Amino acid sequence: MSDLSRPEGPKIIAVANQKGGVGKTTTSINLAAALVELGKRVLLVDLDPQGNASTGLGVENDERDYTTYELLLEDVDLDEVVQGTDIDGLFIVPATVDLSSADIELISNEKRSFLLHDALRQTAMDAFAFDYILIDCPPSLNLLTVNAMIAAHSVLVPLQSEFFALEGLSQLMLTIREVRQSGNKDLRIEGVVLTMYDRRNNLSQQVESDARSNLGDLVFQTVIPRNVRVSEAPSFAMPVLSYDTTSKGASAYRSLAKELINNNTI
Repeated sequence: MSDLSRPEGPKIIAVANQKGGVGKTTTSINLAAALVELGKRVLLVDLDPQGNASTGLGVENDERDYTTYELLLEDVDLDEVVQGTDIDGLFIVPATVDLSSADIELISNEKRSFLLHDALRQTAMDAFAFDYILIDCPPSLNLLTVNAMIAAHSVLVPLQSEFFALEGLSQLMLTIREVRQSGNKDLRIEGVVLTMYDRRNNLSQQVESDARSNLGDLVFQTVIPRNVRVSEAPSFAMPVLSYDTTSKGASAYRSLAKELINNNTI
């Protein structure tokens, strides 16, 4: 059961963008790993039926007996759904394709939008002593994403450095506004992080200029470069910080983690 009278728990951040291919899962994995490097205990909740965050952290399909599906829809102990990873201090609730049917199954549940909120605030969660919970959302503004936003304190938005990138933000911002009105009045935008950024490319620079002029301080100073090591790391089932710790991609995610922590302590 959720106990809303408990002291403040971990900081919960939904990593969301309804557009696919923007670096959302890559950011979830590598930001989590970078926060762990800085001494934080982190839980990554894979809320995408594709399960790419789970695969990217080395959780094989046959190791996903209990997943976010059970976390949302069945009364399963947290000890069963929270799994360790090869990185000390980084834990995951994995996902499988079973989650793709959750939207339909949730419709008839009167608490359908608050299931993840309550699951992450169980008193049993205290024993894990997490500092951060990151939620890797599906690439759509469906009921799973709404669950993530109602559960979260803030939303972090990866934004690919490409043409039309900003146009896709309007619907996401509208959803965030609706969630504030209907279920989580304190939800805020953690920030927008530019991904797949190429400093040699005029388009990347133009997208950055437009983003900063339109969104101001909401845009993180850190940008995530287009980096082959970042792209290769998931096929080895590890974050880029482990795969190539000296790469530009690893350095960028470390910088993002530090900026995130600093923003939350000001």
